[in-house]
Amino acid sequence: MKKSPPLPDPRSAEFEELYQRHSREIWALAYARWMNADVALDIMQEAYLRLWRQWQDGGGSEIVNPRAWLLRVARNLAEDFAKSSFRRNGTQPPQTMNAVRGRDGLPLDRMEREETFGQLRSEMEKLAPPDREILTLRYALDYNATEIADILEINATAVHMRLSRARQRLAERLTAQGVVNLP
Repeated sequence: MKKSPPLPDPRSAEFEELYQRHSREIWALAYARWMNADVALDIMQEAYLRLWRQWQDGGGSEIVNPRAWLLRVARNLAEDFAKSSFRRNGTQPPQTMNAVRGRDGLPLDRMEREETFGQLRSEMEKLAPPDREILTLRYALDYNATEIADILEINATAVHMRLSRARQRLAERLTAQGVVNLP
């Protein structure tokens, strides 16, 4: 069984006539506000779309003067556009957005970093307890030499010397494992 074509909306002729009569005026109102033909066209089309929807929802009988209604809606849309974040911030071309890096870095870089830290932890476990202790106080807990000296009850010069030697031993172990640069 063939479907019959949809019946034309009885108001479509009236809508088309309103569009032909007032669209330039509605466009000009929006253009005067923004001095941008594309924005004016968008605003004009949105105003007419809202009129059509109003008629479809049965609220068109409330609109006594469609021209005045369209002008008011277009004026309100132009003001809303002024407040929109899209207008304030705009958009960027894809090339620009593709160049923006996330805080976490690339997955491959993160994976390499995690692997390096895994090797670092493994080598730290193999160090002598005094080396592990002083490196942990300095780099994991972020204590300065004076604070470490107070904790270990040694002088600050000794802390610097022990740190230097512990770092050197750890670097040798990491180099032997193939770790060249720590992140």
